[in-house]
Amino acid sequence: MEREREGERNGVDISVLPEGCISNIVSLTCPKDACRACAVSPIFRAAAESNAVWERFLPSDYQAIIARSSSSDSLNLCSKKQIYLSLSDNPILIDDNKKSFFLDKLSGKKCYLLAARDLSIVWGSTPMYWSWVSLPESRFPEVAELLDVWWFEICGKMSTSMLSPKTNYAAYLVFKLRSGACGFDDPSFKASVGTIGGGEVYEQSVCLDLGEPSLDDQILLLEQPHISCPKRRKDGWLEIELGEFFNEGGQDDELQIRLMEVEGVWKSGLIVEGIEFKPTMG
Repeated sequence: MEREREGERNGVDISVLPEGCISNIVSLTCPKDACRACAVSPIFRAAAESNAVWERFLPSDYQAIIARSSSSDSLNLCSKKQIYLSLSDNPILIDDNKKSFFLDKLSGKKCYLLAARDLSIVWGSTPMYWSWVSLPESRFPEVAELLDVWWFEICGKMSTSMLSPKTNYAAYLVFKLRSGACGFDDPSFKASVGTIGGGEVYEQSVCLDLGEPSLDDQILLLEQPHISCPKRRKDGWLEIELGEFFNEGGQDDELQIRLMEVEGVWKSGLIVEGIEFKPTMG
């Protein structure tokens, strides 16, 4: 708005430009700036809310992704802006309900949450070690509940072509801990994120417990500041960063994420919703 007033003072009023020209200008910004442009003037509002603008903010393959969802029909009649906002606020289930897709609201980058059923869980099909249950707070039909294991290992895979190019991503374990859960208060779980085709593999230690760390653990956290600790999400689940990676794009590689602990104690009470990929703030 200030720029418009400055333009008027200099004898240039960009609001007199054709709406299509203004739409092209706004489409070169970002979703946040497009929403701000709506307050400039009626012609800016019309341009900033046009399908031409929001089509640019949506991923190029968004229609193909939506088609993989059973709820695709509900989005077909929406404007491009409504589709964008819906995909930002209301993740959709795709691929037989084994993945959840959504957009990062500020950037429009693609995000995914792989369901526990889409992960490789050691002993996951053995009822005495893991149980598959339904929880009303989960977006998936089933989540994995750890009953009792010593060998803990979870692995997820994702094609890099499914993610937004030129984007720095982080992978997160989305989980809960039952009351009385045990075996997770030691930061000895090892996480790794890297592509199978080569390149750098990001490795770090993680601590899944939310409780106050012991004195020994506090010393370890000071000695190894890269150790990741969980945070509570708005949806009530916990998330812990497993690692970061830069998706260059332009080639199809397989990203592999692993979390394991096989040298500690017996573990129980963990509920796994899945592994999530979303862009980092940096």
